[in-house]
Amino acid sequence: MPKQEVRTAIFPVAGLGTRFLPATKGTPKELLPVIDKPLIQYAINEAREARVERMVFVSHPTKAAIKHYVMDDEDLRAALKAHGKARLAQELEEAALDEKACELVFVMQDEPLGLGHAVLCAKDHVLPGPVAVILPDDLILGTPGCLSSMIAQYADCAAGHLVGAMKVPAELTSRYGILSVASEDGQILYADAVVEKPPTGQAPSRMAVVGRYILDASIFSDLQTQTLGADGEIQLTDAIARGIDRVGLAGFRIPGLRFDCGSKTGMLEATLYVASKDPAYAAVLDAYCNKRQLAAFDK
Repeated sequence: MPKQEVRTAIFPVAGLGTRFLPATKGTPKELLPVIDKPLIQYAINEAREARVERMVFVSHPTKAAIKHYVMDDEDLRAALKAHGKARLAQELEEAALDEKACELVFVMQDEPLGLGHAVLCAKDHVLPGPVAVILPDDLILGTPGCLSSMIAQYADCAAGHLVGAMKVPAELTSRYGILSVASEDGQILYADAVVEKPPTGQAPSRMAVVGRYILDASIFSDLQTQTLGADGEIQLTDAIARGIDRVGLAGFRIPGLRFDCGSKTGMLEATLYVASKDPAYAAVLDAYCNKRQLAAFDK
């Protein structure tokens, strides 16, 4: 039987971004820019490219700036045009979400009870069928976008749950959900188990789950009865594991480059990479690199 289409994308954006304090005291982590484009814009563009019909943002009452950002601001565009900045006004209009093209839903996660709880908060707002989950602070750059590639693979995948996966160094496996890989078929890794943040040296593989998911609709019933897991939170990985015998689980080797922008080093790496691809920043990067070389020589 053909699988139902992926019509909904869930964006869990309620986290407090404590690793970026004090910057995130006033600015949501998802709005921190890689040069001049906020992380959430990359995630939105990925979902747009995948042609989802509804986007559900699971936010927090203190993060109203996210909704303000994703919606069109006609007054701001008018002001820009009045000051001769029509091109910038057009860029803002193109970046904003058009409710005629895609349905938008904002729902609140009042308590920080984990990623699984955030996804569960979206339960009553998703369209029938499997759902996509995009973590904006996992920046994945490539053409086509990661979600589009996953959806294309999902249609023929034997598993109901498909998660983004990448190989990580053995010493980092304790930071991720790790797949126990039973077999491989090209970019697809069929798994018979997934372990959330295994102790160092006890991971079943080095294939880590990263921030892209396509989940069978049964994930919501599993999350409703999921007990607290690692860090005292409702872990999405644990609920996915409970469904393996019923719907199956596979990892998708993510294409493109992935940056962990939930960390300062990952955010810096992403910024430097994007800057390196734009000739406008070549002189700055060259000057910095030359200064480093001269400083090393002087030592």
